[in-house]
Amino acid sequence: MDGIESRRSPPTHVAIIMDGNGRWAKTRGLPRVAGHRRGAEAVRRTVEAAAELGVSYLTLYGFSSENWKRPPGEIHDLMGLLRHYLRAEIADLHRNGVRLRIIGERDRLGPDIITLIENGERLTQENTRLNLTIALSYGGRGEIALAARRLARLVEAGRLSADAIDENAVAGQLLTVDMPDPDLIIRTSGEQRISNFLLWQSAYAELVFVDTYWPDFGKADLERAISDFCGRERRYGATVESR
Repeated sequence: MDGIESRRSPPTHVAIIMDGNGRWAKTRGLPRVAGHRRGAEAVRRTVEAAAELGVSYLTLYGFSSENWKRPPGEIHDLMGLLRHYLRAEIADLHRNGVRLRIIGERDRLGPDIITLIENGERLTQENTRLNLTIALSYGGRGEIALAARRLARLVEAGRLSADAIDENAVAGQLLTVDMPDPDLIIRTSGEQRISNFLLWQSAYAELVFVDTYWPDFGKADLERAISDFCGRERRYGATVESR
């Protein structure tokens, strides 16, 4: 694999915080929606690149629960772009063997968007080349709170003992229950924080922060991040003897 160290396989699960659409547009004197449009093109490039580079799971942070606080006009534009993406891309995803899943509070999305999501998930559910998950109306704290409510209901119904609640029990109620935890989390645009993204799942993820704005992100950027990952020694809290 060109540009990636051969001594280690690429990460199984890469998660990306797609940041910088607005700043990309601002530096060019364009409206924010122009940055979001170019960001959708970067999604297409990155999905193709991840599949080519042997990544099995790709999770993209598309719209956070906090993003609902943005100006109504921007939210309207973002929802319009989401509709366009789902209508235009699902057939290509299916043709290329990509399984699509959406996590987050989908009941806050428009009914037509929910229908598009459900149809896309149903169409692609048997695909195995790449598992693409897009986090929409998603927040890590909200997801953990949802898992706690689910466990509380099981205890209340007598189906689970409170003493039996451990890390596995919590993980079993998360929206990512059938997915491996991310090995690598990438954030674009130079910001260095995870912004309420996969808080439980990222406990031992390697973090890579890149200066590139999301609309300019492409295969070469993904390769460099994976190369960085491959050069690291993952310890999972254990002490490794010096060589």
